[in-house]
Formats: sequence, structure tokens, C-alpha cells
Amino acid sequence: MGIFDIFTRKKEEPEKARRRYLMERGRVTEGTILDSQTLPQGELVFYAYSVQGVDFESSEVLTKDRLKDPLKYAPGAKVSVRYDPKNHGNSILE
Repeated sequence: MGIFDIFTRKKEEPEKARRRYLMERGRVTEGTILDSQTLPQGELVFYAYSVQGVDFESSEVLTKDRLKDPLKYAPGAKVSVRYDPKNHGNSILE
């Protein structure tokens, strides 16, 4: 790889980079699905989780693969949440 390749390399999309970071370095805790909403982009789920006694709420648009098992993301369902150990509010569903 030459010096020119460094400057012409495409940057990763911010959301993809965030998800990759959380999958590589994130910690896992248990969360609960609070609610869901249908949007044109897909199914939006709201979830809550707790880290070191502090409660957090977040949301995520589910991929089509995840929608194959709708009961897994029904309100009240227990889910695994992967969060950033340096910023506990940054999280994704596993």
C-alpha cells in the first residue's frame, strides 16, 4: 500500500463504524424491549437496560433478518444489549 492509497481510501460510514466498534469492544448486559413502532425504514424497537445501577433507554431499527422472529423483539421480551464501556449510553441490540 502506497502513500497515495491512504488518502484515496473510502471512509467507513459512521453507523457501520459504531456498530463494528461495539461488536469488537462492547460489553453485554440484559435489556428489555419497551415498545415498537413501524416505520418506512423498518421496525423501530425501544429498549431499556441498566449498567452499574444507571438506567438507559435507546432504540434501533431492526434488520429484515431480525424480523424473522418477531416474538424475540415483542414488548416485554428480554434481549442482550451490547454497550460501550466508556459511554454506557452508546448501545446496540445483539
